[in-house]
Amino acid sequence: MNFPAELRYTKDHEWISIEGNIATIGITDFAQHELGDIVYVDINTVGKVLAAEEVFGTVEAVKTVSDLFLPLAGTVTEVNTLLEKQPELVNTDPYGDGWMIKMTVTDPSSFEGLMTKDAYEALVG
Repeated sequence: MNFPAELRYTKDHEWISIEGNIATIGITDFAQHELGDIVYVDINTVGKVLAAEEVFGTVEAVKTVSDLFLPLAGTVTEVNTLLEKQPELVNTDPYGDGWMIKMTVTDPSSFEGLMTKDAYEALVG
């Protein structure tokens, strides 16, 4: 499985990249593999201020629905509109076109407290 070293990860299997105070978030290759074929992504939190670990949406696979948890506190500013018509991008390109949201992070330094690639790999085995 693929876990890019420049990203940070959560115990809930989200990944995050950050540039300044703008973060991009999606689910990991491990998560999409465990869920199976993604058929729907539901995110209706644009404009909302959320705490770290709050639910920002859900992802629906053929057999299950899973909550999506925000890695850091901040305001959701954008949803990947490609996923409305092509939710399978989460399966085929989880770190590229399959990203889910962009947000303005309240405290960008908290990024450093998230799991590194090595820590995440240890978590998922």
